[in-house]
Amino acid sequence: MSLDKLAPAIFVLLWSTGWIVAKYASLHAGPFTFLMIRYSLSALAFVLFCSIVGARWPRDWSSVFRAIYSGIFLHGIYLAGLWWAIAEGVPAGISGIIAALQPLMTAMAAPLLVGERLQPTQKVGLLLGFIGIAIAISPKLLTTDTANLWQSAIPLVVNLLGMVSVTYGTLYQKRHLQTGDLRTIATLQYVGALIVTVPLAFIFEGLRFDGTQTAILSLLWSVFGLSMGAVGLLLYLIRRGQVSRAASLIYLMPPAVAIEAAIAFGEPLTLPIIVGTVIVVIGIYLTNRRQADVVPE
Repeated sequence: MSLDKLAPAIFVLLWSTGWIVAKYASLHAGPFTFLMIRYSLSALAFVLFCSIVGARWPRDWSSVFRAIYSGIFLHGIYLAGLWWAIAEGVPAGISGIIAALQPLMTAMAAPLLVGERLQPTQKVGLLLGFIGIAIAISPKLLTTDTANLWQSAIPLVVNLLGMVSVTYGTLYQKRHLQTGDLRTIATLQYVGALIVTVPLAFIFEGLRFDGTQTAILSLLWSVFGLSMGAVGLLLYLIRRGQVSRAASLIYLMPPAVAIEAAIAFGEPLTLPIIVGTVIVVIGIYLTNRRQADVVPE
């Protein structure tokens, strides 16, 4: 079986573990500090990897700038906003709905920014994905305290801005980074992420990281499983496939996390989660079964 067929499933499995890791890591480090260390180690690991395999670095400064610039949005602003919002009390259910907005944002913006045109069936698939996510997390939404929700207004806005950031970064990657070695591009993108997280970690957290075994293991998986494995596959999917189809994989994250949380923490798999997961899978199938028309640029 080719990598093109296996990559989406592997990506979902790897990326979904990020939410589990975040639950462990949040007790041992500030979100900006953890991300700063993760991005630093990821950049170093990628430099070593690129040196071993002889990956080609960009030959002009404009390509370097574009890779760094995309990393500011794909990694830096996105995860910094998401992690900070959750640390500040945004309910997981609300954050899940905001995360599910990314494929819709991407589908709406893709015709304007990268010339993609979705078929009606794909649009239905995207909508079904969002409905499935809403059903899966509906119990959490119904038990959310309205007063606490208002107190989380600023973190909610930051969470939403994070999703806008990763949507823009995905589209920018598709439009401006279609050529060049993905391995060196990924390395430079972590430099962009550090531009965001280093000042935040120093200014707001004083580099809080307790160095416990749980913190170290979470960090190692974040670097090698997520930053190198999952992100590498995401960049591959963006380049090889249609950007809206790649983004639609985000719909599978909350159901995958629910299953992993049931195994790791004993959290129950409720009927809404099961029903929502089925609807999400149908939506993913509809979104991916036909190749959308692409308007020549």
